[in-house]
Amino acid sequence: MTAVDRPEVSALLEDASSHRRELTAYCYRLLGSGAEAEDAVQETMLRAWRSADGFEGRSSLRSWLYRIATNVCIDMQRAPQRRALPMDLGGPSHAGDDLGAPLPESAWVRPVADSAVLPESADPAELVALRDSVRLAFVAALQHLPPRQRAVLVLREVLDWPAAQVAELLDSTVASVNSALARARATLSALDLQPGTAALEPEARPLLERYVAAFEAYDVDALVSLLHDDVTFSMPPLAFWLRGTVDVRGFYDGVGQVCRGSRIVLTRANGSPAVAVYHPAAASGTWEPYALHVIEVRDGRIASICHYLDTSLFPAFELPPALTAA
Repeated sequence: MTAVDRPEVSALLEDASSHRRELTAYCYRLLGSGAEAEDAVQETMLRAWRSADGFEGRSSLRSWLYRIATNVCIDMQRAPQRRALPMDLGGPSHAGDDLGAPLPESAWVRPVADSAVLPESADPAELVALRDSVRLAFVAALQHLPPRQRAVLVLREVLDWPAAQVAELLDSTVASVNSALARARATLSALDLQPGTAALEPEARPLLERYVAAFEAYDVDALVSLLHDDVTFSMPPLAFWLRGTVDVRGFYDGVGQVCRGSRIVLTRANGSPAVAVYHPAAASGTWEPYALHVIEVRDGRIASICHYLDTSLFPAFELPPALTAA
C-alpha cells in the first residue's frame, strides 16, 4: 500500500478544505496578500499530493502540511520589496495635497476576507486572538521580518507551537529558533505596533451602522463625529494618507465628494468590519464597485479606515458585481 492509499493520508489530501482555512491564514500572515495566500495553499496541496509517497508518519499530517506551506511561502518571498501600508512609506499628507500616482499591487499589504482565514466557530477569547493576528497593521509589521523569522514568530507566538516542533519543521535547532524569535520580537517592538483593535464587539455595532448611514447620506459632520482625533485614513494603491479629523474633514469636503450617492454592502476583512462601496453608474438606478473600506475600532470610535481602491478584490469577498435600486 502506498502512502496515498493509506486512509489517513488520502483523507487529508482529498479533503483539503479541512485544513485549507488555517493554512490560508498562515500563508496570509507570511505573504501579506489574500490572493498570494490562496496560491500558496494550492501549491502546498499540489506538493503534498506529489510527495505523499515520501510521507512516513514521523510527524503529524498537519505538521507535514505546515512544513510544505512554509517552504512554498519562503520560495514566494524572494523579491526584495516588502508589502506595506501607506503609513509605512512616509509621513502623512494633508487635505488638498496631490494624491500622487498609484503604486503596483505588489507594494501593498492587501485585505483578506474573514471567511477565508478565520474559523466559523471558536472559543471567544481564541477568536479575538485570531482576529488580531490577521489585522492589517500586524500583517504589515510582519513584513519587516526576514521570511524565516516571520515563520518562527507566527508559529511560536500566534499558533503557539513548541520551539522543538518549529525547529523540526524548519530543519533547524531549538537554539536557532529561540534566537530568531528574540530578533523578531525586537523588530516588532521597535515598530511600536498599537494594541489589537480588529475585533468589533457587539456594543460597537451601532458605530458601524452610523458609519454606513452617514456615508450613504454623505453627512460629513456625522462621519467626522465617529472618528478618533488621531484617526488614520489611507487609500491603497496610493501612498497618500491622512492623520487626524481636521485633514479627514478637508478630504471629505474636497476630493472625497466623488463618493456622494454611494451605496454600501457590509462584509468583514482582517478580523475587522469592512464595507464595500458602490458608486452611481451611468445607467440610472445602478451602482458599480468602487472601493473596500477596512475599519478598525478602538474605545467606541473609528481608529483607522483603509480604503482599498481596487475593485478586483470584490470577487474574493463574494460581493455582487453591481447593485440595483431593487
